Order: sequence, then C-alpha cells, then structure tokens
Amino acid sequence: SGTANGFLMEVCVDSVESAINAERGGAGRIELCCNLLEGGLTPSTGLLQVVKESVRIPVYVMIRPRAGDFLYSDWEAEVMKRDIEQMKIHRADGLVFGALTEDGRVDTELCMELLAASRPLPVTFHRAFDMVHDSAVALEALISLGFERILTSGCDSSALEGLPVIKRLVEQAKDRIVIMPGGGITERNLQRILEASGSQEFHCSARSSKDSTMKFRNSNVSMGGSLSIPEYAVKVADVTKVRTLNAIAKNIL
Repeated sequence: SGTANGFLMEVCVDSVESAINAERGGAGRIELCCNLLEGGLTPSTGLLQVVKESVRIPVYVMIRPRAGDFLYSDWEAEVMKRDIEQMKIHRADGLVFGALTEDGRVDTELCMELLAASRPLPVTFHRAFDMVHDSAVALEALISLGFERILTSGCDSSALEGLPVIKRLVEQAKDRIVIMPGGGITERNLQRILEASGSQEFHCSARSSKDSTMKFRNSNVSMGGSLSIPEYAVKVADVTKVRTLNAIAKNIL
C-alpha cells in the first residue's frame, strides 16, 4: 500500500489520530515526531508504541533533540544515540535525523556514529539539508555515508520555491539515494512539484485545524509563554486531504 503508480506519500504526524488518518487516506509511510510547530522533534516512546499498535504502514521516527539549528553539542549527540536505541527497542521501522558543522557542511563524523547506532534500520537525512552551504557537495557526502533518502525543500522556503534545486538534486542523485520533496506541499501544488522534480516520493502534513472539545476555557493563560499558540485548537492530519494528495499522485502518470 502507499505506492500510487510508484509514488510514495510520507505524512509527518505528531499524534496517534494523525497517524491513523494518514494510513486511512493512503499514505505509504509515517514520519513520527512531536512539536510539528517547531519543525518536528523526537517523539516519546509512548507515542511510538501506540502508533505502532494502531497502524501497519512503516513508521520512521524523528531524532531531533531540540528546535533550532543542527549543530549539536556532545551532550545532544549522546541524547540522540540513546533515543535511537530506545526507538529501535520500540520497533521503529526507520529513523530520520541530520547534523551539520558550524560552517554548514554535513557533520560526517556525528552522522557516521548515529548511522552506526541506527543499524540495521534505514535512515532519512531531514531538512537540515536545506541549511547546507553547498547542496551538491552535501548530496555526495550523504550518499557516501549510506543514507536512504533526503527530505528537502530545495534549500528554499518551500518545495515549490526550491523546485529548480530539487530537480537538479534528483538528476545528480540518479538512483543512488531517494530525493523526497517536502515543505509546503498541498493539493494546489503537488502535481507541479512531482512533474517538475522527477521525484517518486513526497512528504506532507496534510493537516487541518480541529477545535478542542474543552467546554471550560481560561483565555488568560497560555502554555507557551509569550509565544502564543492557539491553546484550544489542534492540527490533525485530515483523511480527505491525504486522499486528495494520493489521488493527485496516482493520476500523474
């Protein structure tokens, strides 16, 4: 399941409900994280366990200890290794991470250690790729390291803006690594992105806002401090959106 005419849709989710909806809508893979508002961080093992009990499609787990850049301290690197061990114990099907040096290159040393910890699971290098100094050089580094795929918006604000770069990366990669466009992919632009890029996989969140079922509400308090996030609304993967994206991918060929 999940491969529509050779296209594979990966949906990033941060809840069990979203994971179930992604599978129902025809997704072929889940990228599991928490805090999608911060671009996705390492999810809890509890979340992974319940998601694995609730869906059959492969679940790739994000290993990202904090929001912000991808330059990690020794402590953070150690946390990432421990998280990888835990996710393997709890039956992750694959892992997703990325690490850079201060000058915007792939941190090959740390990646090598994390990849060793991940074996035998397949690994995706995430959108840390979009923060590299030279994408052509970074691509070769990731192929040499043995990553299975790269999630990228073409080093731009969205996959649509980054299309020329994504196309170039797909051509450079030939079939040595999967290039998976992601970042702002919607029903409105998916066809254009798939046709122009030549990619076989794509990544989206396909979410819509869902109002909280809380009846009592305290509008004076926000859990995020001054960075106010709507306290009584949840964003959830929408079955209809996932189905629509899947149908668009199916109809391209």
